[in-house]
Amino acid sequence: MPSTDTHSAIDAVWRIESARLIAGLARIVRDIGLAEDLAQDALVAALEQWPSSGVPDNPGAWLMATAKHRAIDRLRRGTMLERKHEELARELEARETAVPDLNAALDDPVGDDLLRLIFTACHPVLSPEARVALTLRLLGGLTTDEIARAFLVPEPTIAQRIVRAKRTLAEKQVPYEVPRGEELAARLSSVLEVVYLVFNEGYTATAGDDWMRPALCEDALRLGRILAQLAPREPEVHGLVALMEIQASRAGARIGPSGEPVLLLDQNRTHWDQLLIRRGLAALERSEKINPKLGPYTLQAAIAACHARATTADETDWARIAALYSALAQVAPSPVVDLNRAVAFGMAFGPAAGLDLADTLRFEPSLANYHLLPTVRGDLLFKLNRMEEARQEFERAASLTRNSRERSLLLERARACTESPDRGKTGAA
Repeated sequence: MPSTDTHSAIDAVWRIESARLIAGLARIVRDIGLAEDLAQDALVAALEQWPSSGVPDNPGAWLMATAKHRAIDRLRRGTMLERKHEELARELEARETAVPDLNAALDDPVGDDLLRLIFTACHPVLSPEARVALTLRLLGGLTTDEIARAFLVPEPTIAQRIVRAKRTLAEKQVPYEVPRGEELAARLSSVLEVVYLVFNEGYTATAGDDWMRPALCEDALRLGRILAQLAPREPEVHGLVALMEIQASRAGARIGPSGEPVLLLDQNRTHWDQLLIRRGLAALERSEKINPKLGPYTLQAAIAACHARATTADETDWARIAALYSALAQVAPSPVVDLNRAVAFGMAFGPAAGLDLADTLRFEPSLANYHLLPTVRGDLLFKLNRMEEARQEFERAASLTRNSRERSLLLERARACTESPDRGKTGAA
């Protein structure tokens, strides 16, 4: 296999395996920063060895074994804290003769390594921003640049948050465990935020050549379902699960034959996963029964349910969606919510109404480099037959996105502004 192909394969393996690798190592060494260092050591070894030896049949197991050898080497050189030396050396040596079934461990709802990792990364000793950034880094395998774009903040800010977060967890000796009782409830909201951000990165990849990263969606869904078991009386847990289930149901219809994005109103709804929709609607009902006063995740799930219940795009209850977005703007105000509200108003009450709302966000600092703002404006201008303005907006959006699939779609829409295309599209996917 050529070296370039091998490096591409290594990158793909790392995206898939890094979270489980770091989580498994953190369970062993009880130090998230050290676990990530060991995982990175294993990655370097793969980059050195796989171009000549080839990618192993089980790359995840290879990376774990290599990382464990690196951990033993560090222990023998005395590079770990003295208090851990003998205890960890014995544990790691024992594991060399009886490697655990990591997949089985990950299926254990109580002893889940990924769940321990996310609760540790979301510990209250960290700021909310640091919790989210660190977990996206560790759980999602995202680069600091990708996380920065998700947060709409400069990349150095994210890098500093991650470094300080790992240092704080080590200094405070935060235990690597899933909390219980009152502590679980106190830390739940931050965990929910992180889970949904991980899901979103899988649902619409920030950067790269793929429109979706399904493994991230699957990890987020699985973690959400585990959280629902741990906190069955928390309505927002069920609301988040409902939202993710319903959104995930569209996965099979969101990508065309060549990997291109398929927008929401163009999707073949017979390809939506009805099992996931039923599960999502059931979770939404559970949340609404626990607390009729809907929280932000439950409101978003209710919006997703409006789409799921419409057998065709024309049957979508856009007026209800607009009302739900207005309620969401009251409960969890943000420029992104306002932008989504503009889309809904454009569909419910006409593109002029939507554009009026979108235009109020043109000088919002946090949206200055957010590609969906010009995408939405371009769509609304297109429907108003203001083609030159629409073309400029789509081209600006294409220049801002880091996802190549999305960039191609936006450039195609820009070209369509000079070709009298069908005007029934929407920017949602």
